Amino acid sequence: MKITLLSIGKTEEKYLKEGFEIYVKRLKHYIKLEVTELPELKNTKYLSQNQQKLKEAEMLFKFILNTDYIVLLDEGGIELSSIKFADYLNKRMLASTQNLVFIIGGPYGFDSSMYERANDKIALSKLTFSHQMVRLFFVEQLYRGFTILKGEPYHHQ
Repeated sequence: MKITLLSIGKTEEKYLKEGFEIYVKRLKHYIKLEVTELPELKNTKYLSQNQQKLKEAEMLFKFILNTDYIVLLDEGGIELSSIKFADYLNKRMLASTQNLVFIIGGPYGFDSSMYERANDKIALSKLTFSHQMVRLFFVEQLYRGFTILKGEPYHHQ
């Protein structure tokens, strides 16, 4: 199984980039991870939130195949403990998912077309985080999930 992380916008803060890269590097021991950062929309002053979400969806769909299993990282998604998230990853592997695609949307969330295409929605927390922080938190949880599956001593219960 391959995991793809698609996100709108780039991580600008140095400390977040460094943390993100640490976990991306660690994940190479467990899974093939592809990270694709799409550019933030420009000249959005005259676009409504819905128009912005639609344009972001159009960009995202260019990177999604019909066979991909799509998971939106969305505040309205299911909340999982780290152990339940590890179980979720394991179930996707056992189901022979070829490409598990996690998507971090733009500042206003996702267009309805993304919700229609998604197979699942997962919330990282009820709290709101910057999109830059979400990237770091997500790859850390991904790493934690694989260490749980391998029985390694990273996660403490």
